[in-house]
Amino acid sequence: MTHFDHEKLDVYKVAIDFVALADDVVESLPRGRGYLADQLHRAATSIPLNIAEGAGEYSTKEKARFYRIALRSATECAALIDVCQRLSLIAEARRQTGREFLVRIVSMLTQLVKAGTT
Repeated sequence: MTHFDHEKLDVYKVAIDFVALADDVVESLPRGRGYLADQLHRAATSIPLNIAEGAGEYSTKEKARFYRIALRSATECAALIDVCQRLSLIAEARRQTGREFLVRIVSMLTQLVKAGTT
């Protein structure tokens, strides 16, 4: 075995890219916004972690469960990015890039949930 199952998934790769973007956003947040930083960090990290757990499952039902959790974390991140932008904490361009990653992630995860396989 040279690769883990999750490493073969495009959605995992995009989710890792989003974690890097989210980390940049978190690092740029001003003092006093720790609640947003913590929430975004946890939700962003949850996406690839749950994708990896789902890919490692044998049960179709369990795979779908982990992919649904990742999907919910992605939509949570979308809302957090919107909140940060509305509070003038991030630029519109950063929000748009994050949104593009998240739309792709949600689309791919929706397909994985429907298919129930990797």
